[in-house]
Amino acid sequence: MRKMLAILLTSAAVAAPAAAQDTVKIGMLQGFTGPTESLVKPMAEGGEMAIQEVSDSGVFMGGMKVVSVRGDSTCIDAAAATAAAERLVTSEGVAGINGATCSGATTAVLNNVARPNGMVLISPSATSPALTTIEDDGYFFRTAPSDARQGEIIGDILERRGIKTAALTYTNNDYGKGLADSIQAAFEAKGGTITAVAAHEDGKADYSAEVGTLAAAGGEVLIVAGYLDQGGKGMIQASLDTGAFDRFVLPDGMVGQALTDHFGDALDGSIGTNPGTDSPGADMLAELAEGKGFKGDDPYVPEAYDASALILLAMQAANSTDPAVYKDEIMMVANAPGEKIFPGELKKALQILADGGDIDYVGGTALELIEPGESAGSFRETIVENGEFTTVMYH
Repeated sequence: MRKMLAILLTSAAVAAPAAAQDTVKIGMLQGFTGPTESLVKPMAEGGEMAIQEVSDSGVFMGGMKVVSVRGDSTCIDAAAATAAAERLVTSEGVAGINGATCSGATTAVLNNVARPNGMVLISPSATSPALTTIEDDGYFFRTAPSDARQGEIIGDILERRGIKTAALTYTNNDYGKGLADSIQAAFEAKGGTITAVAAHEDGKADYSAEVGTLAAAGGEVLIVAGYLDQGGKGMIQASLDTGAFDRFVLPDGMVGQALTDHFGDALDGSIGTNPGTDSPGADMLAELAEGKGFKGDDPYVPEAYDASALILLAMQAANSTDPAVYKDEIMMVANAPGEKIFPGELKKALQILADGGDIDYVGGTALELIEPGESAGSFRETIVENGEFTTVMYH
């Protein structure tokens, strides 16, 4: 059993203004603008739903409130992400950060802000394999699995579906390159052939040259390791316009309703993958989000909810909002032993911790953190039917 100290207010805290001492700020550092904009809105709301749940509990740190402070990491602009994170830490005084959305921005924030300032950073969606081995001094975690795992899943799916050849394009950044390398290695290990690989830049008006290079090499499908709101969408558009490819494999950054809203049934037969689980927690989170303006099972919403929950539960376990102190409790609250905790049960978890007990936070993703602090992960396989992503199975 974890031995908890009684939560006492010091005389200084009593004398201080309530906003300074009785409210904890959590940074919500996501790509509110940029190539994942349509994904981020529900993600942020999912993360803030957990924050609100803890704030409303009346149990957190003896009755402290919690608020979210947003910052725009833009996904692809490392300088903007760094500046936004600096504002959250130095001006807003956040005690933890949920973010960033994309791998390049997350790397920049970790190296330039979180690590130098001793700030806990939990990303719900940065999946680059390079983040597994990055120096972080114990301050970085992620509730999404590495793309090393996603590459293996995609290799398995292509083999099972009898696809022998594929062309591959990736957004030219840490996320895209890491994912593309993982997919290629896994597919070729299964006996498949990558006919051609071509990077693409986000924000271009025309992708016909890149598509032409890939089409010349052939392939039964085009794997698009990109972003659904910019370059990845452009690669699909150019492929359909020229007739180069009509079937696509869409990893996580391409899976979202905005894509199917745009292309409709032109994407029918295309395959998607994104982190997901059919665990009880996933259904509970979907129900919890009903009537709140977003879907609890949208891509990376469960991961965002879990990221916020982990930060706040670790604070409660450590009886401290100091990142240098509570970072050491994150792995503890995320894993066994302890009472299993699901979405909507954060008040219960906070009370168990306040009473000196142990929890095993399962959350919306069937979360299990492995060293060095990332999700072991499971994935959802989808197929586009009648212009909609439809779940096939979980891996």
